[in-house]
Amino acid sequence: MKLMPRSFLARTILMVLVPLIIALMIVTNAFFGNHWKRVHATLARTLAGEITTMIHFLDAGDMNAVQTLAHDIGINVSVNSNLNRPKHNDNKDREAGELAYYLQKNLKQPAQIYIDRSKRLLFIDIPTKNDKTVTFGTSMHRIYSTSAEVFLIWVFGAIIIVSILITPFVILHTRSIKRIAKAANKFGRGMDVPEFKPSGSSEIREAAAAMITMKERLKRYNKTRTDMLNAVGHDLKTPLTRMRLGVETDSVSKEELLRNIDRMTEMVNGYLTFARGEMPEIEQTVELPAMLTRIARDAAPNKKIILDFPETPVQFYARPNALTSAFTNIIENAARFAKKKLKITEIDSADSITVIIEDDGIGIPDDKKALALQPFVRLDESRKESTGGTGLGLSIAQTAIENHGGEIFLEDSDLGGLKVRVVLPL
Repeated sequence: MKLMPRSFLARTILMVLVPLIIALMIVTNAFFGNHWKRVHATLARTLAGEITTMIHFLDAGDMNAVQTLAHDIGINVSVNSNLNRPKHNDNKDREAGELAYYLQKNLKQPAQIYIDRSKRLLFIDIPTKNDKTVTFGTSMHRIYSTSAEVFLIWVFGAIIIVSILITPFVILHTRSIKRIAKAANKFGRGMDVPEFKPSGSSEIREAAAAMITMKERLKRYNKTRTDMLNAVGHDLKTPLTRMRLGVETDSVSKEELLRNIDRMTEMVNGYLTFARGEMPEIEQTVELPAMLTRIARDAAPNKKIILDFPETPVQFYARPNALTSAFTNIIENAARFAKKKLKITEIDSADSITVIIEDDGIGIPDDKKALALQPFVRLDESRKESTGGTGLGLSIAQTAIENHGGEIFLEDSDLGGLKVRVVLPL
């Protein structure tokens, strides 16, 4: 549609004004058009009746009655032998058409109607029996109401007023959208816009906030991928160097080589799992209790597992593989550090599901809880092979939870260890 303007400002104004104009035209035509026609017909019929009455008095020779009646109803009457009139009368004009019709109907003879538009006067010439012409002069208001024109003026005035009033609001909305577009353009070029803040209506603020969240996630995504490459080089270099030295000096056993290979395999699998964490997956209906129970029993077969689930758990749409991977990493981490028992609780509300996983282990200090969620960070700074892991478990879980629109929190448990609280929106 080439006629459609491209700017949001012009399109929004058109979206408001076009329906308003169409609605006013329909109302004007349907209501006022019929009303205007009825009013004019009534005025013309009334004046035609008054003129007909005076013609009857005139034919009866009662000129005094004619003058008295004409004075009372505001009509000037004169009888003339010769009149200087235009060649063409105004009988078929839209103002005089109704009057000409009713005069012809009442008098059974033609009446010549002339309109002086500059003075808004009306002259009706009617021939008499004695070959003279009686002229009735009166105001145009006797047959034509200007209320229709006044109404149309007010209609167009209302459209102009509405246009003036809505334009500043549309400009404010447009300005907010333009600010989002400029910020998104800078974000796309890798630039930061610290002065950008959501503004405008609630919907525009939500869009701006979502863009900021997306930008932060992309920034974290890029940083994570860079960290992953650095970690791959760092973590794989040590066992590779050890294996090379052992082979060159013939001082490494087959068992030690296999342990190094297993360690490298574990690292690579961890990196691949993390890299696949944001791959698309079809959403399906999921119930958490069965999934959580199976994961807990596999992860902690020798620990006491306490389960607290609702009698009728909520079903919601999720990516089952990603969610299973997330809870597997959380529960396996809890099982690794738990002394005797694990506790898993699900709390359902109208708009969210909360899953709480607790253990009675050593927990995590408050100043290291945020650090624990960062990828490739292990709170065990010694990085001993006996502890295993690549520092990706909670990061994989956090990525999967955030991809479902949820949040993950690390807190202190009443059991003495760590409490992981996962909130998923319905």
